[in-house]
Amino acid sequence: MAGNTLFNNWTNVIADARNELVFEKKNKTYGAYDLRRTYNRTVTIALIITSISFVVAVCFPMILDWIKQQQEEVVVPIDNTIVDLTAPPPIDETEPPPPPPPPPPVMETVKFTPPVVTDEEVIEEPPPIQTEETPQISTVTQEGTGDEEIIIPEANTGVVEPVKEEIFTIVEQMPEFPGGAAAMMKWIKDKIESIGYPQMEKEAGISGTCYVTFVVDKEGNVTDSKILRGVSGGPGYDKVALQVVKSMPKWSSGKQNGRAVSVQYNLPIKFTIR
Repeated sequence: MAGNTLFNNWTNVIADARNELVFEKKNKTYGAYDLRRTYNRTVTIALIITSISFVVAVCFPMILDWIKQQQEEVVVPIDNTIVDLTAPPPIDETEPPPPPPPPPPVMETVKFTPPVVTDEEVIEEPPPIQTEETPQISTVTQEGTGDEEIIIPEANTGVVEPVKEEIFTIVEQMPEFPGGAAAMMKWIKDKIESIGYPQMEKEAGISGTCYVTFVVDKEGNVTDSKILRGVSGGPGYDKVALQVVKSMPKWSSGKQNGRAVSVQYNLPIKFTIR
């Protein structure tokens, strides 16, 4: 049996003497025998490698700083200023001549021609002849001979076109039916009932809305009434709507800037069969 050392102590499970006894008469080429026999060496190598790695890891930053300090170079700035070494020009000590005085101001003068006294007669020029005839007014009444020609200026025969009055669509004060919108709707309803629904549309059960456009002139009269859009399939409604609008009483005229003007108005009239 091996000596009583730390690794060869009998109580140590990996002691060489214990391994020889355990693997006596057995296959020692088996991996367990070799692992037990080299365990102490493997542990020792592992401890050494770990210690070296720890020391290197601790000292690595200091080594890097040392390397950087060795690689640093002192950069000295170079002054690239070009110095002009040419001698300056000599100083001209002679004073420049003073500037010439300004010229005197020019004064406007008129040449005076002395009059010449002569004995010649002065001929005055006659006044200019008038090219346009001017009427001669006499203080004497003179009777005519009866053969005088009287010229009467021609009258203006040009045709004066009437100025077309502007028709507005929106004004400051819109035209209004007598009594207001409610009175107008009641008047239209009563008027349609008095005229009566057209027979063809009534029997066919046709309903719809007819849009009538008209102009309320500055006197309040309803003019230029026409169908803007009629009832589809109900031409009789269009005739009734036009008849109702044309029979409307006078409206209050629309006003723009305080004066009465003509205003175009669109009115929907609805026809319903019940």
